[in-house]
Amino acid sequence: MIDGEYAPSPTQWVRDQVAQIEASGDTASVSIHGKFVVLLTMRGRSTGLVRKVPLIRVEEGGRYAVIGSRGGAPDDPKWVANLRANPDITVQDGTAVLPMRAREVHGAERDEWWDRCVAMFSDFAEYATKTTRVFPVFVLEPR
Repeated sequence: MIDGEYAPSPTQWVRDQVAQIEASGDTASVSIHGKFVVLLTMRGRSTGLVRKVPLIRVEEGGRYAVIGSRGGAPDDPKWVANLRANPDITVQDGTAVLPMRAREVHGAERDEWWDRCVAMFSDFAEYATKTTRVFPVFVLEPR
């Protein structure tokens, strides 16, 4: 569990989805573009405050992958820096809350997880055409 003061996202749709998940106790209560989500809870890199973000659910063998696409924006979403600085997180999948560690992947491992993520949510491939930035890919593993 990530303890401490919670700082809601400055982004309204993220705040709304987090509130809905917390009210229902289940990530199935929300979706992103019709896809299931997981809720990541992490410590903020700069503030040390608790941060929460719902992301598309990509799971295989008890491990999850998340992509810092930000819809193809030229810079990474803020949560990427948080994971790099503080990789011990929790992942809520449905009603289960799991202690996990985030690990940024590269090379062939990144390619493998990228393909899984695109198979789950094809918009990731479209987002990649909007920027020269290489989207960071993290694998979330049980700790």
